[in-house]
Amino acid sequence: MGDLVRNVLFLCTHNSARSVMAEALLKVHGKGRYRAFSAGSHPPGRINPFVARLLASMNLPTDGMRSKDWDEFATPGTPAMDYVITVCDQAAGESCPVWPGRPVTAHWDFPDPSSFEGSDAGKATFTAEVFRMIERRIRLFVALPFGQLTKPEAGRRIEEIGKMPISA
Repeated sequence: MGDLVRNVLFLCTHNSARSVMAEALLKVHGKGRYRAFSAGSHPPGRINPFVARLLASMNLPTDGMRSKDWDEFATPGTPAMDYVITVCDQAAGESCPVWPGRPVTAHWDFPDPSSFEGSDAGKATFTAEVFRMIERRIRLFVALPFGQLTKPEAGRRIEEIGKMPISA
C-alpha cells in the first residue's frame, strides 16, 4: 500500500458522536494520507449537538458530515475501504455489510457521549473527554508504518491500538 491514500470508515450504531469525531480527527491528523468516512447501522439523521459544537469550536472539518447509514458504503461506486473500525460495542456486535475490497477491520470501544446523563455542562465535558480518547488512538493509528506492514500485520496493530488504555 506504500504511499497510497487510504480509505478509513469509522462505524458506530448511530453515527452521531464517536464515529463522527473519529472521522473529523483523521481528516486533520492524517495530513492527506487518509480519506476518512463515518456511518452507522441505525443513524438518527443528525449529529449529536454537543459533538457538533465541540468540532466547530476546534475548527475541525465538518463540511458534508452527516449521520448516515453504513449501507451507503457497501454499494457499487462507493470508495473501497482499506480499514473499517468500529468505535462502539453495539456496532461491533452487529452483522455488518460486506465491504468491497475486503478491508482490514478492527474494534476500538469508547464511551457514548449520547448516553451521558446530566447537565448540559456535564454533557459537554464528557463529550470533550471522549474526544481526547479518540484523538489519542487516531494519533497512534496515523503513526503506523503502513507501507512496511502486511495486511494481517496492519490488522493486528490497529486492533492493538483499540486495546490500549486511553483514560481521559
